[in-house]
Amino acid sequence: MRRTPTRRLLAAALLVASVLAAPVMATSATATAATAVHTAGIDPHAHAHCSSDGLGHGVTARLDKAIADVRKKAAIPGVAVGLWMPGKGCYVRATGVADKVTRQPMSTDFYSRIGSETKTFTVTALLQLVDERRIGLDDPISRYVHGVPNGRHITLRHLAEMRSGLFPYSADADFAHDLLSDPTRSFTPQELLAYGFKHRNTAAPGKVFVYNNSNLVLLGLVIEKVTGHHIADVINRRVLRPAHLDQTLFPDGPNVREFPEPHAHGYTNQTLTGAVADSTDWNPSWAWSAGAMISTMHDLRSWAKTVATGELLSPETQKQRLKVLPTGFPGLDYGLGIFETGGWIGHNGSIPGYESVTVYLPALKATLVVLINTDITTGGQEPSTLLARAITQIATPGHVYDGSTPTR
Repeated sequence: MRRTPTRRLLAAALLVASVLAAPVMATSATATAATAVHTAGIDPHAHAHCSSDGLGHGVTARLDKAIADVRKKAAIPGVAVGLWMPGKGCYVRATGVADKVTRQPMSTDFYSRIGSETKTFTVTALLQLVDERRIGLDDPISRYVHGVPNGRHITLRHLAEMRSGLFPYSADADFAHDLLSDPTRSFTPQELLAYGFKHRNTAAPGKVFVYNNSNLVLLGLVIEKVTGHHIADVINRRVLRPAHLDQTLFPDGPNVREFPEPHAHGYTNQTLTGAVADSTDWNPSWAWSAGAMISTMHDLRSWAKTVATGELLSPETQKQRLKVLPTGFPGLDYGLGIFETGGWIGHNGSIPGYESVTVYLPALKATLVVLINTDITTGGQEPSTLLARAITQIATPGHVYDGSTPTR
């Protein structure tokens, strides 16, 4: 069954989009992307980060082939992958193109939009306030934000673990139309929430896992109310600086259109017609504290371990964060703004034109980062999920990034 842009749109993926699917992709665009797969070379700068035979000739060759096969199957223009396995080596490669018109090669050094990986930063800032006893995870959202349907019974914990029962604003038909009619427009958090609040809640709080950007926009408002500062400033001061992430940013306010160079062009079919468009400069304000952030492979490598091991939080609060619950989807459990699949801990992201995966495997102290410049699904599956699964099947066969979750 083909899906409409309204159903699929902009929920910033977890693993795959089997429930909310992609519109039909134009044949000519598919052919163009496929051509890019066949003709693009390997990033010449990647070897500065990792030797060309970093995981051994056999494993490296198998990874090269698996990534090339997925790129061809999913018609992905450009892919950047970083895999670091202490005691075994590393694999850092970029293949394909960053721009389908100029044929500029993809690079491991590019900035990229990271979509829902933003949630890991927002929830970290929230949990720091828990550590400071300025808020409690079981506080009702009504204490901080007025007008939330059933807000007296929905807690901050329910919001962070995706069990609020609220209707997702990004599933609203009017929101999809308004955004796709003018992808350069700005939205306020209050405007975003209003699209969802006009619908009845989907479930009682704490009962059902539903991936929902409304939850994280509300948590962003909580952070702003408690600190008295804009969310972008809070995350920069309290999260990015202590974590030494100099290449990560939250574009907001007058800088919302900021996208540092160099970066790849992004390609999406989340348009009113389903035609493929260049979404590089679309305004990310619609995703705000749920998915607006930008980063690089270098920073995400560091962040994967920081967030998975709780370096910025107390041990007790990190334990709360990693108390994952079943989502109802095989292979995926979800905690407070973080997931676990196949032993990998972290998050992924999808925003029109870009997808990412940043995960850490405590059992092997391994880190995986995947960055691509399309969000166009193949057979209902996210291209980033196809890549992460293929990579881990080879490199960590006992810990495969499952990717079987029908959530976007």
